[in-house]
Amino acid sequence: MNDWPEGWSDSNRGGGYGQGSAGAHPDGARVMRQVRRGPSAPPQGGVPQQPAYGDTYDNYGGGPEQYDSGYNTGQVYGGGGPGGPGGHDGQGERPAPNWRRRIKWTAITVTVVLLGTTIGTYFWADSKLNREVDLSKVIERPEEGEGTNYLIVGSDSREGLSDAQKKELHTGSADGKRTDSMMILHTGSNGPTLISLPRDSNVEIPSFVGSESGKTYKGTGRQVKLNAAYAEDGPELLVRTVEANTGLRIDHYVEIGFAGFANIVDAVGGVEIDIPKGGLKDTKSGANFEAGKQTLNGEQSLAFVRTRYALARSDLDRTKNQQKFLAALASQTATPSTVLNPFKLYPTMSAGLDTLIVDKDMSLFDLADMFWAMKGVTGGDGKSMNMPISGNAGNGNLQWDTAKVKKLVEELKNDETVTVSGN
Repeated sequence: MNDWPEGWSDSNRGGGYGQGSAGAHPDGARVMRQVRRGPSAPPQGGVPQQPAYGDTYDNYGGGPEQYDSGYNTGQVYGGGGPGGPGGHDGQGERPAPNWRRRIKWTAITVTVVLLGTTIGTYFWADSKLNREVDLSKVIERPEEGEGTNYLIVGSDSREGLSDAQKKELHTGSADGKRTDSMMILHTGSNGPTLISLPRDSNVEIPSFVGSESGKTYKGTGRQVKLNAAYAEDGPELLVRTVEANTGLRIDHYVEIGFAGFANIVDAVGGVEIDIPKGGLKDTKSGANFEAGKQTLNGEQSLAFVRTRYALARSDLDRTKNQQKFLAALASQTATPSTVLNPFKLYPTMSAGLDTLIVDKDMSLFDLADMFWAMKGVTGGDGKSMNMPISGNAGNGNLQWDTAKVKKLVEELKNDETVTVSGN
């Protein structure tokens, strides 16, 4: 009896493991790979019926006696349905997004970025401040009052300007530097007050200690124009002279030269100014403006604030224009188009910080306080005025009104609303 599966004979068994083999065992490996595994053992004494190769291929195609390999349905190892374990193309059920978690981490990320940018900007800006003025050298200072007093100085320094720029800006080529404008800005709880000190104001030079020599110079009662104090020994003597002649303590000093002023204006894209009827023309400053609203660039702005010979009251009218322009500049810089635009904000900050000269105790917070106070003057939250003048002194300089100045200083010291009017 032939125990080999139906359809097999000695002739088709071959010689064993390979062609020409004479081994005692038939092609067991070839037969065994066709064995179908199942729960029941093969019948005793024989090998279970195996499907023909042709049937196997047909069954892969979905025939009636299909070989249940699992491949034809995509179920490789008894998966739970189409597409593999869990179904849905092998991806499984996707959990619903946790929006609360996403919003939380987005908020944290934005906060960290903003905080890092703010801190970085602070240290960058702080490193640019030129803290050159040492107010500790000023002697016999008045007592501190309420609020904060800034002495803001515009100098006629030509430092950093080429010959072509001096010609373009009509600055001349004078050596050294003098004060072209001086203002006291008071900030406190009753709104800011901006007071211009005419450069031709008659003052007495008090005793002082030289900023460079350290030598003490005794006061002799010498009467000079206020801007002469700066020309004689710089910012420290100017602060000493203002304090001695007013009785008001100066807390911080800020100075900017011609080049820095023009650069700031250009960085913000110009400043809009309303030129009064009749226009403004001054060959010495280079001013040549028609009447009406117009946007001035850096060169034009410098000409505007320096004009004095074309004005009826000369320096008194010029100080009014300077107040008007500085307040407009502060207002223009504080617009969203500048503050929220880093491509405009950083150049503006750089142009200003690079050229400002301040006292050693000045912080960025102090500078910001001064800036917003200047903006407040324009917005109607404060007051701008000239130092009260009573007439001309015997030497031709402008004489302050002693009674009004005393009243003004008392109100500033007590941080009260200023009731005194100026010229």
